[in-house]
Amino acid sequence: MPKSFQQQIPALSLVASPTKRTAVLELAQEAERLGVAGIACPSLGGTMGLCTSLAHCTSSIRFWTSIQPMYYSHPVEAGNAAAHIHEIAAGRFAFGIGVSHGAVTKRLGVETGKPLADIERYVHEMRANERFSGALPPIYLATLRDKMLDLATTIADGAIWANAAFSAIHHQATRARKASTPAFFLSNMIPTVVSEDIEAARAVHRKTLAGYATLPNYRNYWRQAGHGIQMDEFEAALATTSKEHLGERLQSSMTDEWIDDCTISGSPSAVREKFLRWYDAGVTPIAVMSSTSGGQVTAVREFFDLWR
Repeated sequence: MPKSFQQQIPALSLVASPTKRTAVLELAQEAERLGVAGIACPSLGGTMGLCTSLAHCTSSIRFWTSIQPMYYSHPVEAGNAAAHIHEIAAGRFAFGIGVSHGAVTKRLGVETGKPLADIERYVHEMRANERFSGALPPIYLATLRDKMLDLATTIADGAIWANAAFSAIHHQATRARKASTPAFFLSNMIPTVVSEDIEAARAVHRKTLAGYATLPNYRNYWRQAGHGIQMDEFEAALATTSKEHLGERLQSSMTDEWIDDCTISGSPSAVREKFLRWYDAGVTPIAVMSSTSGGQVTAVREFFDLWR
């Protein structure tokens, strides 16, 4: 394997699924031994709990929430927890936060304001409590479009996309670099499937992205990224399809071009090359692994096999 690949193993997304949390921590320890760039911890299953465990069961790998929805907890409590993990992990932890999605806030019964103002106030209140909580870790903001990215370069230490379009990332990465320091962290959560059967891999991605296609903020982002015709198809499906058949309709409307722009799939060599493209664009890729033949553990082991 080329040396450049060994030096640039992507970060890895790990979900602390109920009943599988111990197995996930074992995967994290294996990722550390392999030299994975970091571990991103989504909110499913409890991201702060997973990060607390990672602070104790690993010793060198970086890890971060990707992301913790800010409406889950008061900024003072969030800051206390983040500062605790930061201290125990000896600086390896970062706190990724975001406004999440309307469906989540509705379920929580949360009244929201404007996303930009809400998250700016949240970060301010966390930092105002720092003399009580202790030093905060680096803060990353979940971002899609330029306004949130610009805010991240102003008040945070990094930005995290999810399902970003590769065709549009150069513009945004350049924009961020011009407005921030060299240490500003840019990363993207990328749905990834390792498989020689490209159609089977794309089918997995279609299922993964169907839920995101229902979210206005994602459709607005992808439209801005140049996928207007695809977004028109999604909006037509949302307007004319029953809830029972919506997922199938959305998946059937997804073009290979759009899928390939927002995900990674293919043979081991093709997948490694595509990860390297993201590094070359100045963005750390975070592999969100799925598999054509199993669940998270199977998919993560297929990721590990890429770098052995």
